[in-house]
Amino acid sequence: MQIIAPTYVIGDIHGQLKKLIYLLQQAHLIDADLSWSGGQAALWFVGDFVDRGPDGIAVVDLVIRLQKEAEEAGGQVSSLLGNHEMLILAAYRFGRRSTGLGSNFISRWKRNGGIHKDIASLTQQHLEWLAALPPMAVFQDTLLMHADASFYVKYGRSVEEVNEAIGKLLKRSDALSWEDLLDEFSRRGVFISSIGGTDYARRYLDIFGGKQLLHGHTPINLMRNCQPKKVTEAFVYADGLCINVDGGMFLGGPGFVYQIS
Repeated sequence: MQIIAPTYVIGDIHGQLKKLIYLLQQAHLIDADLSWSGGQAALWFVGDFVDRGPDGIAVVDLVIRLQKEAEEAGGQVSSLLGNHEMLILAAYRFGRRSTGLGSNFISRWKRNGGIHKDIASLTQQHLEWLAALPPMAVFQDTLLMHADASFYVKYGRSVEEVNEAIGKLLKRSDALSWEDLLDEFSRRGVFISSIGGTDYARRYLDIFGGKQLLHGHTPINLMRNCQPKKVTEAFVYADGLCINVDGGMFLGGPGFVYQIS
C-alpha cells in the first residue's frame, strides 16, 4: 500500500516571520534550526509574503531556502503570486510613474501596506523569483489561487494559459497592463456573493479543474464577522466548494496550517 505524503497550505503571511516559523515548526515542517524537516511532504503558499508586516523579505528568503531543501529531501515547497507581490514589483519597476487620478505606483504600494525596508532589501534573486510565481495551480484535485476574484478567466481558459499570460505581462514594462491587473487583483468576495457566488465557484472548477477551490486574499474574520484572533482554521463555504486560508495574521490572527491530504 502506497503512503501518500501530506500536503499543507499556508495563507497570507504579510511579513509575519515569527508566526510563520512557529506554524511550520508546529506542523513539523521545519526543525529548531529552521531547516526543512517535512521529508516528502508538499507545502504550498498562496502568496502575499510581503507588505503590512515587519519581515516580508525575510519571509521570502526563508521560503526560497525551504524550496531548495524540500526538493533535495524529495518534498515540495511551492508558491503562488499574490497581489502584494505584484504591488512591490510594480513599485520597484515603475516607481513614481503615474497610474492616473494623480497617483503613482509607489504611492499605491504604500497605501496597501508597502514597507520601505521591503523594497530596499530586494535583490535580483528576489525580483526574478517573485516575477516567476504562477498565479494558479491544480494540486491533488484542489484549484489553488491567491484571490477570490473573477479576473483569472480574463487571462485564459486553463491554468496553463493564465500562468503564461500573466507571466508574459510581468516581463513587460507596459504600465497600463500592470495597472489593469492590479485593479482586478484588488477585488475580492466573488465566491461568497449571495447572488451567484456558488455558481461562480462551480464555473471556475469546471474551467480550470479541481474539486475544490482554495484561496487566500480575504481575511477569514471579515467573512465570518469575528475577531482575527478567533480564526484558527480554514473557512469552507459555497456549499463546500471553496476554502479560504487567509488567517489574517497581520491583523492579529495566530495563523494556521491547512492540510489538504
